[in-house]
Amino acid sequence: MSIDAPTRDRIAASLMEIACRAGEILKKHHGGDCPHVLKPDGSPASEADVESEAFIIAELDRQWPGIPVIAEESSYDHPPAPLFFLVDPLDGTRDFLAGNPEYSVNIGLIAGDRPIAAALAAPGLGRVWGAGANAFEATFAAGRLEARVPIAVRPMPDKGLVALMSSRHGDVETTACLETLRVGATRSAASALKFCLIASGEADIYVRCGPTMEWDTAAGDHILTVAGGCVVAPAGRPMTYGHYTRSYRNGPFAALGDASYAANLVLPERSPNTRASDRSVPRGESRA
Repeated sequence: MSIDAPTRDRIAASLMEIACRAGEILKKHHGGDCPHVLKPDGSPASEADVESEAFIIAELDRQWPGIPVIAEESSYDHPPAPLFFLVDPLDGTRDFLAGNPEYSVNIGLIAGDRPIAAALAAPGLGRVWGAGANAFEATFAAGRLEARVPIAVRPMPDKGLVALMSSRHGDVETTACLETLRVGATRSAASALKFCLIASGEADIYVRCGPTMEWDTAAGDHILTVAGGCVVAPAGRPMTYGHYTRSYRNGPFAALGDASYAANLVLPERSPNTRASDRSVPRGESRA
């Protein structure tokens, strides 16, 4: 399905509004004793996740009736369509429950197997990013967005790449991948916020060899790609979405501010359908 550039930008602007309003729901629960349960895979699902997701799905259904929504908590087992939404209502639930402000709301519109519009809000930081045909960032407070400003990735710093590391998901394979590059500094960051920090020119690379889900990455992937970067799977392949037969699991990937970094980066080849004991997990266990 072909959607022109101005329409994609308008969709992205609307998704940014929805993500920010969902963020206000999350902020009401943040820093307190938010009720939560553990899923069968051991990951938490909180009252905040559920409320945020219900709001997002209702808004998407109201504005774009007929486009199905694949969301982490309530519709994770629904099949995709030629045009569908991927939603993570609270990415980084463990960090959220621990009081870390680096959690996010991720919404991506997928056409075929790639995102075409997306929004990612970081309510705890008062920042939101969006992309259709163009990539933008805005600040927000009380659910209201300030003026959007264009964003773009940066050239490699003279002192070497700034690599973003997951605050909860380090592994030997990721370290080995980064050792092949000229990394000058590392920085810890939670959730899918890492994609947008690269898109905004604040960092350069994020490698993830452990398991993630498509709703963890789709929004950030699109924002970073439109800002001039890329997200690659092993052998430099593009990330693709809508993999119902593998329960929407991702394999290893790298988010790059400059595609040239990929030439020296060797990601492990691993099927996303590999079981948990072999490094993959059922839905929800990972956070980007």
